[in-house]
Amino acid sequence: MNLDTSQSSDYNGTASSSSSSNSRALLPNGGCSEKLYNCTNNDLSFPPGGCSSLRLPVVVVTGQDLNLVARCRRVYAHAHDYHINSISNNSDGETFVSVDDLRINLWNLEISNQSFNIVDVKPANMEDLTEVITCAEFHPTHCHTLAYSSSKGSIRLIDLRQSALCDNHAKLFEEHEAPGSRSFFTEIIASVSDVKFARDGRHILSRDYMTLKLWDLNMDSGPVATFQVHEYLRPKLCDLYENDSIFDKFECCLSGDGLRVATGSYSNLFRVFGCTPGSAEATTLEASRNPMMRQVANPTRPARTLTSLTRAVRRGGENPGVDGNGNSYDLSTKLLHLAWHPTENSIACAAANSLYMYYA
Repeated sequence: MNLDTSQSSDYNGTASSSSSSNSRALLPNGGCSEKLYNCTNNDLSFPPGGCSSLRLPVVVVTGQDLNLVARCRRVYAHAHDYHINSISNNSDGETFVSVDDLRINLWNLEISNQSFNIVDVKPANMEDLTEVITCAEFHPTHCHTLAYSSSKGSIRLIDLRQSALCDNHAKLFEEHEAPGSRSFFTEIIASVSDVKFARDGRHILSRDYMTLKLWDLNMDSGPVATFQVHEYLRPKLCDLYENDSIFDKFECCLSGDGLRVATGSYSNLFRVFGCTPGSAEATTLEASRNPMMRQVANPTRPARTLTSLTRAVRRGGENPGVDGNGNSYDLSTKLLHLAWHPTENSIACAAANSLYMYYA
């Protein structure tokens, strides 16, 4: 930029770009050199040893900690009379569902003051209530398919295209107890606390108190695989009922490739199982700064009846803090929440007030 003072009266002193008649090149620090720059062919050459009059600025880069702060983007109006137990986003990117014990509501992400009730199990008389909704999950690719579980251990698959109120299910997945094996705790431990679709959309993973079950959508007669999580606690059901531990809600997750499943347990432990046909993989890890693999074997002895269990507890012959293998367990430390990365082989586990990331 050069300012032509001779024409300041005509152009009100404005700056104009012009070519200087001086053939000498101006350097950034105010010097000039005819040997460095040739205006004719735009050649830039430096003499041997560099140019002492040329100085480059020094830039100092300082690091600064980045603090992430959560901010509420939108508040959806009150539409539930009971605690919300699960939320699931739809694959269409426009809707999601919120679930409480008796109702499932469908929301549009852009409309925060209106929702549609798609499932309602509330009876006319609350004394006739026999089961409640425990969890719901959208299909990963079919935006019209939704699965929800109940406290009776059943999983219902509904199709949102059938009707506005999905009272009737398209498929029902449940495992019936063998005759004569029911006890006071049968329905309590059968309650499904979490359901997850596999990434392929063909399988559903469910978690009840004692087991993980893998279901095939094309086969509703029974689960294709059942994994025992903490079978050693079965003789302790009476104690677990008295201290309310039997009502703990454990989550479950699947790996992105669908080859493994995982869920939490007590003593800040979580278990990983291989779900391929014929796989015997079963790994137990502790969520801590120094994770340790533990051997948790399932006892081979058959489960006792409620009567014999009560007698054993009264005699004091059972130690509530030691499993069938002599390993101690702590019911006050439990790993309820965990999630598997959708593409990487890593698991996030929440234990106590810490979040642990594991990569295999």
